Amino acid sequence: MTRPNPRAVYDRYVTRITDQTAQLVAALDGADAAAPVPGCPGWTLAHLLRHVAGTHGWAETVVRTRATGPVPDHGVDDVTPGADDDITTLTARLTAGAARLVETLREAGPDVTVWTPAPGGTPLFWARRMTYETVVHRFDATAAVGGTYTLDADVALDGLDEWLEFSTLPQAYPSQAEYRALLGPGRSLHFHATDAPEGAGEWFIDLAEAPITVSHIHKKAGTAVRGPLTDLLLLLYQRRSPTAADGIEVLGDEGLFAAWLDGAGHWLRR
Repeated sequence: MTRPNPRAVYDRYVTRITDQTAQLVAALDGADAAAPVPGCPGWTLAHLLRHVAGTHGWAETVVRTRATGPVPDHGVDDVTPGADDDITTLTARLTAGAARLVETLREAGPDVTVWTPAPGGTPLFWARRMTYETVVHRFDATAAVGGTYTLDADVALDGLDEWLEFSTLPQAYPSQAEYRALLGPGRSLHFHATDAPEGAGEWFIDLAEAPITVSHIHKKAGTAVRGPLTDLLLLLYQRRSPTAADGIEVLGDEGLFAAWLDGAGHWLRR
């Protein structure tokens, strides 16, 4: 099996940041900055756009400065709207910031050493993470204006891979105690994306003992979760519910699934 070219993979993520940002902005043409965002309780579109722009800016600073340790992320969470916030100003700021991020990523390339909050240590981590930061918040923006959201299968598939890889890391959980509380003999989860290309779209998460592992295999598990790729991705980001009404089927230990989802998704919440 031919391995994908690392530079080609990196360039694909960088291009997706541009594309997803452009789609997010286009979805908000004529929108009200004060419109509430269903997926982010308490936030308006102004909060959301400030957050996405701040996250892009944070990643851009890390890569541009070749940071070797954590960089302040005030712009990520300090998202209080200004009195003069409007969609035109906010989307223009987001577009300009995304362009700076993309330029910085292209200049750096995938292999230089930079700080990352999870394993990786190169701009490749940031290119992938900012892709899915934008993908999910594009959904939030689209939902806020009652628009139609679609996502290419290959993007959703890789987004699921990224989230599930993070779910194995102890630092993704609120505490070591909550991480270890999920572990036990026979505990496992199986995800099946019903519309994935043949040979893809299956994940087995083994919670029997530390470290938690994820593998691309079909294997009977204590809990099985089935649904379309995009719906599964949105489920993991808690934008869908584990119900048939949202296109999701959960079989087996629903309590384990709920506890795992709440714990593993802690550090990617918002």
